[in-house]
Amino acid sequence: MWASTCPMAPWWRTGPVTDPAASDDIPKRTPLHDLHVELGGKLVDFAGWSLPVQYAAGIMAEHRHCREQAGLFDVSHMGQVIIRGADAANAFERLVPGNIDGLMVGNARYTVFTNDQGGVLDDLIVSRTEDGLFVVVNAGCRDADIAHMRAHLKSDFEVEELTDPALLALQGPAAVDLLKEHAPAAADLAFMQTMESTLAGVPARISRLGYTGEDGFEISVAGGDAPNLARRLLDDERVMPIGLGARDSLRLEAGLCLYGHELTPEITPIEAGLSWSIGKRRREEGGFPGADIIQQQLVNGPARMLVGIRPEGRAPAREGTEIRDRDGRAIIGEVTSGGFGPTVGGPVSLGYVPPEQAEPGTKVILSIRGKAHPAEIVTLPFTPHRYKR
Repeated sequence: MWASTCPMAPWWRTGPVTDPAASDDIPKRTPLHDLHVELGGKLVDFAGWSLPVQYAAGIMAEHRHCREQAGLFDVSHMGQVIIRGADAANAFERLVPGNIDGLMVGNARYTVFTNDQGGVLDDLIVSRTEDGLFVVVNAGCRDADIAHMRAHLKSDFEVEELTDPALLALQGPAAVDLLKEHAPAAADLAFMQTMESTLAGVPARISRLGYTGEDGFEISVAGGDAPNLARRLLDDERVMPIGLGARDSLRLEAGLCLYGHELTPEITPIEAGLSWSIGKRRREEGGFPGADIIQQQLVNGPARMLVGIRPEGRAPAREGTEIRDRDGRAIIGEVTSGGFGPTVGGPVSLGYVPPEQAEPGTKVILSIRGKAHPAEIVTLPFTPHRYKR
């Protein structure tokens, strides 16, 4: 039982998570802020939070270390929410196309909030707990998401935003061996499973998932416990602190959508290649915002599709770059994310094009800084996923 594995105070109950002096004009600080400074992190304002974009080793070294060993990320800016109440999972399905009611206790699922047009309001991870749900949402959407949940779940359910806990991500091929040393039971979790346990002696919720394409874990722990836990993990030579820069290049190589780029209120999950996240029952019965549009796209196909793009040469095609047909005449789409892929050894991009231009091997032209660069549509992901199934 989860509760019996956590004899101390609940993992979310101790320690401040933000700087009490923070205001709308001053970025909020995570419990690891002082550690980021100590480690030489280059801090930037990201979604209203002070977070490191990189450390002294640099983005390329951090990226490669995560692919080869293990990287530790501070993702405490993400919103963490507990929903309590009988039939919370069933009620939550009215907001998302994912099969939440069918989740077994201890399992997690990726899904999206949709609007009446079928567009994506945010993407999120929902975990089934013994008394409800544990939900993690994006930092930039957390206030809107929480208001959305409270407005639609009404008074039948308790929607509690956890303002105290930190959230750490330990990602990479060495992550499981590290967890075996500090939380043996958690090392047996499969991909998209979660549990409450103790990690290095402190209560934590540990989930086997992440945002890099690598095997790994996300760890929700009390803010007051987070700095010492992070230091314990970083004391191991297999672990390197990783900033926002490498976090983005890792997820880009893995072909994972980023809200505000590949996902927006105008883009449906079908267009974004997320049909796999909608189970058979939900496809048939609907009952979520925009269901009619999404069901129609599942049958007839969308008007545009997310694709991977490999530009020739070394120049990266970044967000906003025009995608033209192979003759360079007609504009057929736009790049949503792009940069250099250290594992791939060259530039990689994501973007939307019409279905007839989405077949891998299709040649296109990218307009990079006013110059035409040949490129090719390729199969995603750019780097194979290495999750534990």
